Amino acid sequence: MAEERDTDQTQQRRANYEALQNIGVDVYPGRFDRTDEIRSLVSLHGEKTGNDLESERLEVKTAGRILAIRSFGKANFLVLSDGGEQLQVYIRKDALSEREFEIFKVLDVGDIVGITGHLFRTRTDELTVWASQLIFLAKCFQPLPEKWHGLTDVEIRYRQRYLDLIMNRVSRDVFEVRSRVLSFVRQFLDSRGYLEVETPMMQPIAGGALARPFKTHHNALDLALYLRIAPELYLKRLVVGGINRVYEINRNFRNEGISTHHNPEFTMLEFYEAYSDYESLMVMTEEMLRAVSIEVLNKKECLFENNRISFEPSFQRVSLREATCSALAEKIGHDVSVEELRDRKCASALAAEIGIEALPTAGAGKITLEMFETLCESTLIQPTFVYDFPTEVSPLSKQLPNDADTVDRFELYIGGMEVANAFTELNDPEEQRLRFESQLAARGPEDDEVHSMDEDYIHALTYGLPPTGGEGIGIDRLVMLLTNSPSIRDVILFPLMRPKRDS
Repeated sequence: MAEERDTDQTQQRRANYEALQNIGVDVYPGRFDRTDEIRSLVSLHGEKTGNDLESERLEVKTAGRILAIRSFGKANFLVLSDGGEQLQVYIRKDALSEREFEIFKVLDVGDIVGITGHLFRTRTDELTVWASQLIFLAKCFQPLPEKWHGLTDVEIRYRQRYLDLIMNRVSRDVFEVRSRVLSFVRQFLDSRGYLEVETPMMQPIAGGALARPFKTHHNALDLALYLRIAPELYLKRLVVGGINRVYEINRNFRNEGISTHHNPEFTMLEFYEAYSDYESLMVMTEEMLRAVSIEVLNKKECLFENNRISFEPSFQRVSLREATCSALAEKIGHDVSVEELRDRKCASALAAEIGIEALPTAGAGKITLEMFETLCESTLIQPTFVYDFPTEVSPLSKQLPNDADTVDRFELYIGGMEVANAFTELNDPEEQRLRFESQLAARGPEDDEVHSMDEDYIHALTYGLPPTGGEGIGIDRLVMLLTNSPSIRDVILFPLMRPKRDS
């Protein structure tokens, strides 16, 4: 990003900086031993009356960023923030040393200062620190956005998250919720005997999901590597090794499009439980999301894009093919059968009727999934398990005993977007090899979402993977729901942005 251009305000701030130096102020001291956080002071004393504070004479030592400076003759006020709460500070010339009052006169909004004093309430009943000492801690050379306008430019908020956090309390609240979600998910799984692990982020084979990977190269080993698109195959190796309940909160990387629901780098919870299946995971997922909502929102529901979403079990369940048939019939005006969706020629013709051109390499299952995502995904607002996926698009899932074209898999949709994906794991090494080979044989020049052959994973399966259920939950999208954030970039501290060109 280009350097900020000098303005009258920045020039004045530099002049104030020089004035501080002339006073002999250490503009960037090494430390400040505060005894009180602003958030704690507001929480502990925000409800006390002026008489209570006067009788207690509470001495405090706090610090924060200046968000406002107001002067009324001999009465001067600062508004300090620690990023969470705000606290007013009363400045009187006769209460500070001469040097400290000189410091006050050259302060700018955005500067960081330390304050010592006692709590009281002003005539307008505002909790305030009567300052007896003022310590300068750091200079802000850039003017902050006007308080009554705030920082509303979305691109600036994403590019300069530090400024967003300074100006927008709501943004900080979002990331505090995110932290609490992650903390509680760990508690939820740990209490059920799951072991948290870490798996490689650089992998020789891009596996565990159907996605386009980022490529890199390890110079010392002269080895082509891929950034992880999913940790699945490594986590299932651990189940083979006897870790029967395992999870990872992982960063994944997929070299795909960017939208309000997609970011190339995202956070996923993946967990696997031996001797379980996808039906068991449905129940566990309902319990987890209900518990997370209660933990972070203190209720079993949330508001997302004007929809009140309930996390109270049991969630709705629908078959993928049946849901697609129903949506297709409504769209094109005539009935559609599940059998038609299983036939490649029929599925391709139906897709064409709604404007979808099927790739030559796509089978009936992949075409059906594309029609489902086009017609149904955005309509699934309340938590809905979509189950019975085509085998073609589920190379790691176990087939139904009586239906080779369908697997034990579900995706959970909430607020019109996929939030979770789970299945009963395929644990037959020969069948797994055939699935990989079938995927590779069907790969076309425009098909980037095909699973690669992973010989070591197949070899691991030959030692025996017990019946296992596995699931991935998108943490970013879950936080979007819980914080009513319309874009995934609102819940990622530093989302990937196109470089800004100098004008």
